[in-house]
Parts: sequence; structure tokens; C-alpha cells
Amino acid sequence: MKESTKKEIISWVKSLVFAIILAFVCRQFFFSPITVFGESMSPSFQDHDKVIISKTSKIQRFDVIVFDAPDIENEHYIKRVIGLPGDSIEMKDDVLYINGEAFNEPYLSENRKDNPFGNLTGDFSLQEKTGKTKVPENMLFVMGDNRLNSKDSRTFGLISYDAVIGEVKFRIYPFDAFGPANS
Repeated sequence: MKESTKKEIISWVKSLVFAIILAFVCRQFFFSPITVFGESMSPSFQDHDKVIISKTSKIQRFDVIVFDAPDIENEHYIKRVIGLPGDSIEMKDDVLYINGEAFNEPYLSENRKDNPFGNLTGDFSLQEKTGKTKVPENMLFVMGDNRLNSKDSRTFGLISYDAVIGEVKFRIYPFDAFGPANS
């Protein structure tokens, strides 16, 4: 084999190894593709949607996050952050109150118009669901957008920041919804 051919092969192998290492580092520490399973975030996200999550985002109220399921080993949930550390939460007559202030939830409007039963979310307080009057430090209160069909903090309680894998930033499938995840 010619010396120039060997150099060319070595160059390609180095480039390929570098690309693999770079992809691994990016996926481990910066972003990752995730597939949505279930209907708990419908209509914002549907079963089998494919999304990209950012692992470096600062989590804020109403962000959609992916986290390790607290009740099923090796599973992930996708939910919306409702309560941050220090927040008190109450749902009354289908209105969300955080720290005593009413919040509009526009991401629920489609579910509201399709709901023949009235309220999407039953009345509750944070204390009734978790035994806490405020969300503790390093914890989050999350709920799915499909409130009538979502296992969330109302069921399994608060989740730890350590369980958060990342914030949903971009939808890559289905192709007709390709783009930033406007959730």
C-alpha cells in the first residue's frame, strides 16, 4: 500500500473517531433526542413525537421537561413545570393559582373546548397532593397538558431537579410540526 494511501486512511479514521467522540460528548452533556410516549401532553406533544432536549437550560415555570419517572424504573416522563421551589400551588374552579396569583394556561385551550365534562383539572392544593405548603428547594411540581389523562405530580408527588434530563427545545418529528417546540 502506498504511503499516501495510508496517510489518507489514517486521516479519515482520525476524523471519524473525533466526530464520534464529539457526538457522544454533545449527547451526554448538551442535548439529546427523545421520543414522546403517551398522551399526557396532548395536544402540545403527541405519542411518538420526536424532540430534542437541552441539558443545559435553566428550568423556568411552564417549561416542558423530560425527567426520570419516579414510579417506573428506566422510564422517562414529559410534563410541564407548574411549581418552582418556594411556590404555593392551588387549582380552584379550573384556574391555576401560584403564590395566590391566577395564571392563564393557554396551552390548555384546545383541551378545554374538546372537554364535555367541564373542568379539566379538579380542585386541589399543593398541601393536599404532597403534604407541603410550598415546593421545597431542589424540587418541582409538574403536570401534563392533558389533565384528564396524565400521571403527574398530583399522583406521584414532587420531582427532584436531579431527575430532570432536560428541557424540550425542538421538535424533529412529525415533519409538519418540525421546528422550535412552542409549548
